[in-house]
Amino acid sequence: MLKELESLLQLSSQKGSTHAEVYQIKSQSRPIFFEGNRLKQLESSQSSGTALRLWQDNRPGLAVAYGKIEPELLVDKAIALSQLNEVETIELAAARTEIHPDQGIEVAVEDLVEMGRNAISYLREKCPELICSAEFEWEQETTALINSNGLQCQYSETSLSYYLGAELIRGEDFLEIYDGEYSKDRLNIDTVIEQILLRLEWAKQNVAPPKGKMPVLFTTNAATMLWGTVSSALSGKRVWEGSSPWNDRTDQLVVSELLNLSQQPNNKPYDCPFDDEGTPTQTFNLITQGVLNQFYCDRTMARELGIKATGNGFRPGLDSYPSPSLVNLVIEPGYGSLSDLITKLDNGIIVDQILGGGADIGGDFSVNVDLGYRVKNGKVIGRIKDTAIAGNTYKILKQVVALGNDCKWNGSCYSPSVIVEGVSVVA
Repeated sequence: MLKELESLLQLSSQKGSTHAEVYQIKSQSRPIFFEGNRLKQLESSQSSGTALRLWQDNRPGLAVAYGKIEPELLVDKAIALSQLNEVETIELAAARTEIHPDQGIEVAVEDLVEMGRNAISYLREKCPELICSAEFEWEQETTALINSNGLQCQYSETSLSYYLGAELIRGEDFLEIYDGEYSKDRLNIDTVIEQILLRLEWAKQNVAPPKGKMPVLFTTNAATMLWGTVSSALSGKRVWEGSSPWNDRTDQLVVSELLNLSQQPNNKPYDCPFDDEGTPTQTFNLITQGVLNQFYCDRTMARELGIKATGNGFRPGLDSYPSPSLVNLVIEPGYGSLSDLITKLDNGIIVDQILGGGADIGGDFSVNVDLGYRVKNGKVIGRIKDTAIAGNTYKILKQVVALGNDCKWNGSCYSPSVIVEGVSVVA
């Protein structure tokens, strides 16, 4: 795979480029879809995308090809685009060879179909009125990066993933619960099914939502709304722009002392050996006992801020330049299960699924609760509807009173459930 990319570097040099890099992703997948309790569709797909970034007269040009590469066309396009850009400082990783073998496993389509049918059958056995949907997928992806400095990096990953959706319609009342998992070796479907059934039990009856400021328990599903805002505030790009509220807060208390946040890129299943610039990823503490330790950045932001690159330069898409992004944000768990956390609430709500986006960089949020429950005297008494929550993320993260030990991956964020005080609940 790497050898076929070297011709692009050679051709770029022949046409007058002083520096260049080639980034390529190849993938194949086998997704299967269930709808209305039945198998709906089987698919098989392959894709390939190649991005050439070069510098001519210190001006960057980026061109992308999907599928088969036409070297002359791709190089000429990148050179032409470079003439439209401003001169910049060139940031390329130094020479290094790093090839990682694929450690995932392959699963046959027939096995995925059986998993889906068994999961839906079991859910409907417990609740015959359910209308279930699901998607199961086996995927293999290879990422390669080479540059004119002599860098040669490549890693492959094989993964399994699925989501289950359960819909329940009772007159004009509509309930939808969804959950899923991503793994490189095996899937724990039984655990996810039990969580769906537990939420169905909690939602047997609807109750009036409370009003005013009160404790809110964000489950592992909903807590990612909070961590998304924190991730943005910790970005070196936000610091450089002056938009992070924590610009000058290093070594100061910024959130509750109960919170410890770190980046752990070696944790499966979202492990990642190097970023999209070829810089090795690193394990480091972002926040320790509420105190801000450091920010994360790509190579360009590191230069602008006068700090060392942290290996967090990732491309939002093939046609994008690298920008700071976290890989494997881990929130250290607390103590007790979700059930234990619920017993801590005398009068509050559980937020499990939300509608709409999270907070802006200023931290303010106002979102509708898609799936939530009322808790009184440490017990769930029913589902709440037509309810919204509002507040400021930075403020309520100073009011964390408990963290569970029920950590779960949501994307590359590993989070427990969390109880925060002082959240406004609006009916």
